[in-house]
This record gives sequence, C-alpha cells and structure tokens, in this order.
Amino acid sequence: MKHDFTSVQNIYIICGKTDMRKGIDGLATLIQDSFELDPYSDSIFLFSGWSKDRYKCLYFDGDGFAMLYKRLDNGKLQWLKDENEVRNLSQQELRWLLEGLSLQQPKAIAKSVKGVF
Repeated sequence: MKHDFTSVQNIYIICGKTDMRKGIDGLATLIQDSFELDPYSDSIFLFSGWSKDRYKCLYFDGDGFAMLYKRLDNGKLQWLKDENEVRNLSQQELRWLLEGLSLQQPKAIAKSVKGVF
C-alpha cells in the first residue's frame, strides 16, 4: 500500500513521548481527547516514543484508519519535546523530520511575507 500524502491538508506532530504500545483506537482517542483535534479529518498524525528511532503515522483515508509504523535502522529523529504541544508541519518540515534533521534549519531560505511596493 503506497499512497501519495502530499495533498493532505494538515500534518500534525504530536510532540513529546507517546506510548508506542497504543494502537489505532488509542492514538485516535489521544488525538481527540488530549488535543481536541478530529482524527477523521484530512490529516496525518505523527507519534514517537522514548527512543526516537521509531514513529507511527495515523491517517483516516475515508473508509478506515491506516497506521504506519517505522523503525529506523540507523539514526534518530529530531523529535520536539514539549509533551503538551501539537504542531502543524509543512511538507518540507515533514521531509526534514523524517530525514533526521531539525525542524529549524538556519541555513534554509525562509518563506517571504507579502510585501507592499
């Protein structure tokens, strides 16, 4: 099962440590109860545990939930640590995160705000 998630409306990282023993129902309940987000929305939700060498991705595709679980062979993720924070990521930030990079890239060219001429 390979999907293209580049058109998903929101990509949320659930910061801090999540109990990776949780399945689909447990993660959906966490999304709904702790962070007041809709697990049925057009969104990807990312979770990581203590070791930061694995993550889970939860997505509702219209007729059911899909959960991806990945364990990295080499390296660790630069996961955000604030336990009570959920952050909406851009596609670029998602790529950085999953490549083991920090979400703040000081040498990256920042998006420009609309100026007045």
